[in-house]
Amino acid sequence: MTNPYEILGVRRDATDEQVKAAYRRRAKATHPDSGGDQEAFSRVQKAYELLLDPVRRKVFDDTGYDVELADPIDLQALIVIEKLVNQLTLDEREPGTFDPLARMRSDLSEEMRKARFSKRELERHASRIEHHLERLEKRPATDILGSMLRARIKAISTAIGETEAKIKANERACEMLYDYTYEVDVQEGEEGLAVEDQSAPALRGKRDDRPLWVVPTAQEG
Repeated sequence: MTNPYEILGVRRDATDEQVKAAYRRRAKATHPDSGGDQEAFSRVQKAYELLLDPVRRKVFDDTGYDVELADPIDLQALIVIEKLVNQLTLDEREPGTFDPLARMRSDLSEEMRKARFSKRELERHASRIEHHLERLEKRPATDILGSMLRARIKAISTAIGETEAKIKANERACEMLYDYTYEVDVQEGEEGLAVEDQSAPALRGKRDDRPLWVVPTAQEG
């Protein structure tokens, strides 16, 4: 996520006047007519527009994201999390009686498993069709069959790209949820289990010890 405060070089509590002054300085330095870079100038403009919009600025301050400046993968991950939140709001179980984070992580893990399996299957289909195409020797001038096979390979390639994007979005969603924990009420008869879990902190791996898309188990949080 691009940080508008860093782009303009202002503090998070900067006033509108300070934002405008910083914009004038950065715009002058990055404007193409002054030898600057068009992409950098565009980022300065977008950061300026965000910070002068009180609604967008508050959303960014609260979440760290903005539609105009966010990476596409981040936006897809937010959509994934939004679906999980929708499921949570429809769950009528009492808060504290279950771990919604464990459910979210489990759902993400399952979605990634399905997507990776689907990608492998698509790749195998594409490989088989390519081999069929290679074995077509003598062909008529109007190569209808070859054209259809090539179109099928292209369609499968598009599907593979979409599946890869889905995997990346779920991996990014896992990263966004990684540092959250949820307090579950200990039910009668489960106190011993809770004590046992607390006595084994080694089960919780450090964040940097594994890829971000390796979803923690319910025990690990």
